[in-house]
Parts: sequence; structure tokens; C-alpha cells
Amino acid sequence: MQNDLFIRDLGDGLILRHAAPSDADALADFNAKIHGESESDAPRLAAWTRDLLTHPHPTFNADDFTIVEETATGRIVSSCNLISQQWAYEGVPFGVGRVELVGTLAEFRGRGLIRAQFDELHKWSAARGEMVQSITGIPYFYRQFGYEMGLELGGGRVGFEPLFPRLKEGESEPFTFRAVREADIPFMLEVYAHAQKRGLVTSHRDEKILRYEIFGKSAENVNRLEFRVIERADGEPVGYLTHPQYNWNLGLVLFEFELKPGVSWLEVSLSAARYGLAKGKEYAQRDGDPLEMKSGVAFWHGTAHPAYVVLRDRLPRIRLAYAWYVRVPDLAGFVRHIAPALEKRLAESYLVGYSGTLAYTFYRDGLKLVFEKGKLKEVESYKPASGMHTDAGFPDLSFLQLLFGYRSMDELRAHYADCYADSEDTHVVTAALFPKKSSQVVGLT
Repeated sequence: MQNDLFIRDLGDGLILRHAAPSDADALADFNAKIHGESESDAPRLAAWTRDLLTHPHPTFNADDFTIVEETATGRIVSSCNLISQQWAYEGVPFGVGRVELVGTLAEFRGRGLIRAQFDELHKWSAARGEMVQSITGIPYFYRQFGYEMGLELGGGRVGFEPLFPRLKEGESEPFTFRAVREADIPFMLEVYAHAQKRGLVTSHRDEKILRYEIFGKSAENVNRLEFRVIERADGEPVGYLTHPQYNWNLGLVLFEFELKPGVSWLEVSLSAARYGLAKGKEYAQRDGDPLEMKSGVAFWHGTAHPAYVVLRDRLPRIRLAYAWYVRVPDLAGFVRHIAPALEKRLAESYLVGYSGTLAYTFYRDGLKLVFEKGKLKEVESYKPASGMHTDAGFPDLSFLQLLFGYRSMDELRAHYADCYADSEDTHVVTAALFPKKSSQVVGLT
């Protein structure tokens, strides 16, 4: 092992180190074994790992993987990584360290190996100036490392073939869905930027990132999507959509479906649904799946999307959103950073010009916000003392659900008996500052 890869000795014959490109095969096999839930998953996860270690990436280097190695055998027994990226909170950018491919061999679990690696990854993320860390992962597990399931992830609506009208005999599809070309990238970035205005939390995408997403991933990479430009019959581009190269349970899933300004969603959405149904059948035949089991198309756009409005009862099956885990180590600093978004909400609410102090308790610590004439003048953390007046209470890390729009103030108060507001005024101001709102983060992988 190279000395520059070594991080520290963990004892018991284990060391923590950075990965190198030479680890590609061993780490790919490790992740396929740990994370592969099916025979088809394993090679896709292995390909993702190899891509991260050996292919050019917009933000990631091979040494952004951690490896716990058994020194006697050289075996990888645990690993994870940190993928840096930029998100935005209603237009206010902030850095994010996305932790992924977290796993440990069964016989080495319960020995604190993930905690040791998270301690290291959190240091890296802080050194990069990233205000938030995020994970998409199994339920509950990451709460022990300071994460809360607090930001909308996935979910959508599913429709089935009989619900979508077929084209009449001799009628042509008004829109086509062709493979993306290099020259389409500026157009797609414009459409993407327009779409991001709908979400509370969004992810940054520039030419370098989009080129990587379209052309930079190997064919088997589990995160590689097919990008399709949507065109009218005369060749005018009106939008784009993305989907995996394989079906999910009921058929094809459309991950992104976006249109440029001035184009009717009612006009395009039926064509998109018929495209998804046809492509799902194509994949089913290729993979030997019964066609009757793949008769659906999923619009996988979170809790809110224009397609849900125009297709209405054609998408009867609702799949509830899951959640990103989010960690905000300096909550006061983050709230201070997003002050422009909070002030804009007040300015556009019935509470324009609000002045006052909000003391939120999280029981072990708390957060105080001071507003003057609609401007956030002060944000500070504090330790609640016995008998101290507080305006509202949020147990554990539940405030993050409110902060990131995942749950409303009403929902938190209904769910947690120890979530409260001391007055109607406090409730109204808090709800105006932190409304429930959909997010559809397209995280960089």
C-alpha cells in the first residue's frame, strides 16, 4: 500500500485508507456483493464503482473512497465514499457532500467501522466548505451519525396502458423522442434551469455535469440513464426526458420529464406516456419478462409535477416519496446562509415587514432567529435552560424536516406530541418561513 493512501490504524489488524484506481476490481466486487439485491443489480453496481475509480468525473477522484482493509489478507472489509456537489435552497447555492456506497462485510459489522469512516468523510466535507451532507440509504441506520430523513426523495405516480388513448388508425405521434446529441446540451440546460424554479431544494447542473451524465458513464452503470430530446414533427425541440435502460416492477420509469417555457404539458404528456409504455414493452421482450407484468409507466417526479395535473386520473397509483438523509452540522450558519430565501418568503406573505424573535428549542440545543422589518438580523445557537421561555419546540432533528420542506408545521405538530408552538402567532410565522414544498433533487452520482 502507498503511504499517501494511509489514513489511520483502527486496531485489530485493520487500517483505514484512501482508495486508488488499482482497487477498482476488488472494490467493484465488494460493492456488488454488499449492495446487489438481485442478479441483475450486481454488475450494475460494480460498473458504477469502476466508473468512479477509473473514469473522469466532474467532482470525484479515486481517493474520495475510504477503504477499511484487513492487513493480514489485504481484503476490503468496509468502504464508502464522498461525492461533492452543489445544491440550492430556493436559488441560494450551498455545497453538499453526498455519501454513497456504504457497506461492511457481515462478519465485521458492529465494530464501528462505518462511524470511523463517517468521521473522516465529515472532515473532508467540512474542509471543502460543504454545509450539508446527504445520503440515500436504508431506513433509520444513518440517524446514529447525525442525519435526519428530511428531504423529499423519489416517489411518483403510475398509469397503465388501458388508461392512455391509442393513436387512431393513420394518425402519427405528434412528438418524437430521439437520442441526445452533443449539440443538445445547451438547450437541455435551459430547460433544466426552468424546471428547477418549481422546487425548494434543487441540484446544480452545468455543461460538464450534464455531459458526464449523458456520455461519461459506462453502459452497465446502475445510474446511467437514457436521455431523450422531445421534438415536434417539424424537428422543433420542446423538452427532454430520462429513464433507465431497464424496467422496474410495473414497467418503465420516467425520472425527468421537462418542457421548455411556452409548451403545453397537456399536449406532450400523452405522447410521453405512450413512449414509456412502448419502451417498457421493448425492454420486457429483451429481458424475457411477461408483457402483462410490464404494462405500466411511472412518472417518478416526487410529490408535485405538471404531468400529474394534466394526466390526473390516468395516473391512479401513487407511490409515496421516500427521503434523503440530511445532516447540517452548523444549523445556525446554514439558516444564516439562506436568509435571502427566508426574507423573500416573508416579503411575499401576509407577514411582510415582520419584526420579532423566534426561539426554537430542540431540547438539547436550540436556535434563535431575530427579524427586523422582514430582514433576518441575527441567527444563533443556544443551550436551553430549565425554565427558559421558548417559542416552539422540535424533538431530535425534526426541525430539518420543516427546514427542507419535507413536512409542514401542522404535520410535525400532529406527529410529535412534543412539537409545539407557544402561540398562534408563532405557528403562523414559522409556517410562513418554512412552508412544505416539493423538491426533486437530481443528485450527482
